[in-house]
Amino acid sequence: MVKSIDTAATTDVRDNPTPEFIEEMRRRFPTERETDALLVRKLQRRSGPPYRHVTLDEMAASLDAMLRHVIGSEFEVTGLKWLTGGASKIQMAFMLTWTDSEGGRRQDHLVLRMDPSEPSNSTSRVREVELIRAFEGIVPVPKVYWLDANGDWFPEPAIIYSFVPGVTKQKTQSAGKVIGLGTMFSEEMRQKLAPQFLANLAAIHTADIDAMSLTSMDRPTVGTTESARWQLNRARRVWEEDRGEDFPLMDVAVNWLERELPVLDHLSVVHGDYRSGNFLFDEDSGSITAILDWERGHLGDRHRDLAWMTRRAMGHFGADGKTYYVCGLIPLDEFYERYEKASGLSVDMKRVTYYRILNCFQSITTTVATAYRVSKLAKSHQDVLLSRLKAVSPINENEMAEMLEGAM
Repeated sequence: MVKSIDTAATTDVRDNPTPEFIEEMRRRFPTERETDALLVRKLQRRSGPPYRHVTLDEMAASLDAMLRHVIGSEFEVTGLKWLTGGASKIQMAFMLTWTDSEGGRRQDHLVLRMDPSEPSNSTSRVREVELIRAFEGIVPVPKVYWLDANGDWFPEPAIIYSFVPGVTKQKTQSAGKVIGLGTMFSEEMRQKLAPQFLANLAAIHTADIDAMSLTSMDRPTVGTTESARWQLNRARRVWEEDRGEDFPLMDVAVNWLERELPVLDHLSVVHGDYRSGNFLFDEDSGSITAILDWERGHLGDRHRDLAWMTRRAMGHFGADGKTYYVCGLIPLDEFYERYEKASGLSVDMKRVTYYRILNCFQSITTTVATAYRVSKLAKSHQDVLLSRLKAVSPINENEMAEMLEGAM
């Protein structure tokens, strides 16, 4: 029987993690090297000062310092402005007039993405950059320009990539739930977007990994449970590092997830958050212009993505009250067959169930544990939104409980 650490004895240590506590988490929940480094950094910095609003002038100064280093010639930055959206990153747009490495004078519309003091998801800007660059020309993605991996110029790690025009939702449809979940599309738009949505997912899952430079990602071994183990350990570690309460349902889930670890049958790039709200499209043509939010990407089991996008919170029911649309786009009873045709890969519903339960565990961790801890310690610019996310948790809890009951 797996049991959680006693909360009463460790509440203070979670606010002010000791080296001993950090090492205990590492020992109990071994995972990928990059993931381990991110979580260690998070805990080492947790007892530091709360989030402080960074002004546009301060960001402009940091940007100027970085550009002087990476460009090394005359440039001009104009039109600096904050971008809204997203639950975990600070985003800013600007125009850059400069001379590139080939001597051409150009003007680019760019976006900067930066972590707050402590995000709701500890993710790697290095890994995000690697994935976006790897998929350039394979699926629609922004063009990456520069990376500040360690916060050498900006207050926190940041990336700069191209601004891509497009929207995440139709103006004539309801917005869906918080942070883009459950977005609704017209039937005409579904017919345009759904084939692209599936084709891009298939391209991600069948990409030639050996031809890509993905040095920040450990490669799990096909034919073993290593992939599932790393992902489970990450979720368990974050739960134990961040939670503020005991929750028996999570202990029940962990025991089942430990017993049922699936064997990896095919190694894929897993996007990690592939859904509506995380791609842009042109509302007039219905063309997808960019797939965003690669920050949870890793090498592993494609079923993790399939399970993520077919969860209740990711879609909605149609006007008949019976047809469930995956990510607002594809009827569930068609989704898996259409995916198999697009990708040439099979779908194992037992693996889908496993990862749906693990994904619920991860979502509960984010909304009940991490959002609570980040808000409590005032580490993010999105404390109100993070607090609101806890309202989503009962949906995740009920879904996980029902699936566990059916799987046992």
